[in-house]
Amino acid sequence: MVEHNAGTADGGASGLHTGALRRALRARVDGEVRFDAGSRGAYSTDGSNYRQIPIGVVVPRSVEAGAGTVAVCAEFGAPVLSRGGGTSLGGQCTNTAVVIDWTKYCNRLVSLDAERRTCVVEPGIVLDELNRQLADVGLKFGPKPSTHSHCSLGGMIGNNSCGASAQAYGKTVDNVRRLEILTYDGARMWVGPTSDEEYERAVAAGGRRAELYKGARELIDRYRGDVRRGFPKIPRRVSGYNLDSLLPENGFDLARALVGSEGTLVTVLRAELDLVPVPACESMVVLGYRDICAAADEVPRLLELCRPTQLEALDGRMAQLMREEGAYLDSLERLPEGDSWLLVQFSGESVADVDQQGRELLRELGRDEGDPSVVFSDDPQREQQMLRAREAGLGVTARPPDDRETWEDSAVPPERLGDYLRDLKKLFGEFGYDHPSLYGHFGQGCVHTRIPFDLKSADGVADFRRFLLRAADLVVSYGGSLSGEHGDGQARGELLPKMFGERLVTAFGEFKALFDPDNRMNPGKVVTPRRVDEGLRLGAEWRPTAPETYFGYPEDEHSFRRAVLRCVGIGNCRSHSGGVMCPSYRATGEEEHSTRGRARLLFEMLDGHPDSAVTDGWRSTEVRDALDLCLACKGCKSDCPTGVDMATYKAEFLSHHYAGRLRPAAHYALGWLPVWARLARVAPRLVNAALHAPVLARLGKRAAGVAAEREAPAFAELSFAEWFRARGLPQPDPADPRTVVLWPDTFSNHLHPNVAKSAVRVLEDAGFRVAVPERSVCCGLTWISTGQLRTAKRVLRRTVEVLRPWLEAGTPVVSLEPSCTAVFRADAPELIPGDLDVQRLAGQVRTFAEQLVHHAPEGWQPPRLARTAIVQPHCHQHAVLKDKADRELMRRAGLETEVLDAGCCGLAGNFGFERGHYDLSMDIGELGVLPAVREASPGALVLADGFSCRTQIASGGTGRGALHLAEALALALDGPAPAHYPERLAERPRSEARDARLVTAAALAVAGAAAVAAGAAFLRRRT
Repeated sequence: MVEHNAGTADGGASGLHTGALRRALRARVDGEVRFDAGSRGAYSTDGSNYRQIPIGVVVPRSVEAGAGTVAVCAEFGAPVLSRGGGTSLGGQCTNTAVVIDWTKYCNRLVSLDAERRTCVVEPGIVLDELNRQLADVGLKFGPKPSTHSHCSLGGMIGNNSCGASAQAYGKTVDNVRRLEILTYDGARMWVGPTSDEEYERAVAAGGRRAELYKGARELIDRYRGDVRRGFPKIPRRVSGYNLDSLLPENGFDLARALVGSEGTLVTVLRAELDLVPVPACESMVVLGYRDICAAADEVPRLLELCRPTQLEALDGRMAQLMREEGAYLDSLERLPEGDSWLLVQFSGESVADVDQQGRELLRELGRDEGDPSVVFSDDPQREQQMLRAREAGLGVTARPPDDRETWEDSAVPPERLGDYLRDLKKLFGEFGYDHPSLYGHFGQGCVHTRIPFDLKSADGVADFRRFLLRAADLVVSYGGSLSGEHGDGQARGELLPKMFGERLVTAFGEFKALFDPDNRMNPGKVVTPRRVDEGLRLGAEWRPTAPETYFGYPEDEHSFRRAVLRCVGIGNCRSHSGGVMCPSYRATGEEEHSTRGRARLLFEMLDGHPDSAVTDGWRSTEVRDALDLCLACKGCKSDCPTGVDMATYKAEFLSHHYAGRLRPAAHYALGWLPVWARLARVAPRLVNAALHAPVLARLGKRAAGVAAEREAPAFAELSFAEWFRARGLPQPDPADPRTVVLWPDTFSNHLHPNVAKSAVRVLEDAGFRVAVPERSVCCGLTWISTGQLRTAKRVLRRTVEVLRPWLEAGTPVVSLEPSCTAVFRADAPELIPGDLDVQRLAGQVRTFAEQLVHHAPEGWQPPRLARTAIVQPHCHQHAVLKDKADRELMRRAGLETEVLDAGCCGLAGNFGFERGHYDLSMDIGELGVLPAVREASPGALVLADGFSCRTQIASGGTGRGALHLAEALALALDGPAPAHYPERLAERPRSEARDARLVTAAALAVAGAAAVAAGAAFLRRRT
């Protein structure tokens, strides 16, 4: 490893010998110590506009190991940065320091006292996980930021986080009882509110603890009047250190004084928190207004009339952005008339109680439930959907192509909010910043927005700085706070004198010097901060490469660079439940294996900064290793608020990384599966026998780069295409409106032909005439997923040539495999932009359910199943296709369904078959899908349209097989479905019944030889 000397102008690590530091950490800390370029690049920024490459990263396995990390760093004089979810918007989670990531291991609920309503937690526990563990006793932690699915309690304490529920429960500081802290010089203690007697005992004991208590008391005595006069008396003052918590009337509370200090003073090891009861019932009133300023004007009156749990606002601009992105449309449809809205939530012990609160408010306002500008609801699911739409503001307003960057966190007295917004909009206009969305926690006067700063040119950066200075003056003129929620960090640290004055800023410096005299705790933030326009993630000196690419990136101005910039660090890919994104992160807990971490490394790969962590471009092993565990599930394409499509970026990277070089054997074995499947048609029984002969199978897997634990798929003795031709029916006329082309994907054609046969039966029952291409065709999926994009383009061009008569006639193409359908809808148009046939195919391809729900002849009804079923949606179905039609078709068929929200199955095409991926593949399956199938009642159907999902379910120790929806409906055509459908599956020909057990070496003996042959051919070309 090449040693590097890290340095920073802010009291950092200039001249630090990182090699010795790294060796000491590895020798003395029970944790994962990483000084490699990949890890440093993944942690180079947070959710802000700023970027600093860390010295290294430590992931401690225990709180004690975290404390040991600080001790080793102190010996070397290395700066330290504690990090939780890394979503900070002020730059407080990026620094040239040793980053301690607490989230992977130090995430326990240590103790719970339900009677006292308190708990003790470690800093890495995620808020939603904490509240899940507290749910059984009916308690929760009150503050709930929009990042609740992935923010950690340590990060919330560091930033003094709030969220919408702070209207009822206050900020994090209001809910912290005690903290266990560690200073950089090794003093460790619990701190909290301190009586005079406790203070005297602490001072009498002597030592560093006495020094801290005495110094804090002397500091507040010197600045008592300044603190009382200079701290804004508003509910959302988050800027600055909480010196007001040291005032006698506030109990001289050192714990609360340290909340919001952003890791610049101490390391928090554990926290004792106050808890609140989970409300029994909630209701919501949504009020419409002509504009956001009018909505803000109403806030003071609302606060006089009621005591809401939440009082949130969103404007028409945010709604417009959601509609443009097709996001949260159900919630938007429920909004009342108006161009801006206030969401007023009430909590209570009964439905009658919360309904009464809502109706009383409407009566006082002179409105009622019938007013078109009012929506009233006591449906918890509907309310949560609407609140999620509001929570999505950060992501929605950050979406390209607007290039919106962050300055969005001011707070003013609620009674002055309307006038403040009018002046803020005037300031936007003065700088030419058109149409920023305005939204936020209006009940506490907190405003969020994202502004289209130009941070890529010198003039743009200069305007950015001038705007921040002017905006700070404006906030202060209204008696407000620079930060109403997300803290100061670097984004607002330089501006603090405007808000507090020089004397209080001097007090902050003295408080910092008391706890961290050598300025080694997250230096350059809050106190002696870096300039607001320094160390920008982009900046006027950013000079990234602009590589030629295979994909067209039409939604990113045909720029791979711009596509990579979609990631703004929101961190939804670090969530632990719900949706699909990001399965590898959920299983590993590794930043580098999150969508965000990979995007950070791709950003570094663009080599736009002199200190870029990744220096070898497309050949980067760091990027390759980070992408290796990407399942290409495309979950991020839909679940990431900014639409990052890491599956596409991975394919793009692999195509360049291996250009002119020998690829991994699995790329030849699995990437060329459609070819090997066609070759196997010569003698499928012989191929199957060879693939399952113990010695041959083992050798074949090894040669093909396939996981030894996976069994080979059995090729059907009669493929679907052969079966279809044997029917002897003429091909229907493409111009016949009853004609549909059934797409013979590799899986349904060669491995699970019963799926396609069943689809033919159901489609014909619905009155359609089914056509199947007589020449071999393929969507190119396996070549795309392995980054063999030149070959994929050739395959796709040949496919559209074969399909051309049907494409010209407008004939629907019905696809049964979700991943193939997603290729036609999303990948193919980007891979071959401008090709009219590809565009026609994208428009004409339909899922099986879409064809039957939206295009079946009037009067046709699907066969009745009248059964319960659990349904595993394929990841590509979730991300690209959506499943509304599937849900409707199952409803019409009489299925009572539980559609799993359990995430990816873990197999994901070739991923789970590749050597080195098996354990992770199964770990991902065990996070949701496999346990859910095991727990399903014996009589329930298990439905999964994806070949990978069916395979994982069958081979994952569930004791169950899964059906494609087409198979389930075909069973119903034969009469009432059997009580135990797995026995029905056993009636298939043996070559089909054993598919579910077999899944890898279809290509194996052939593929092993092919890999060798390909390698030999490569060497011949090179020589």
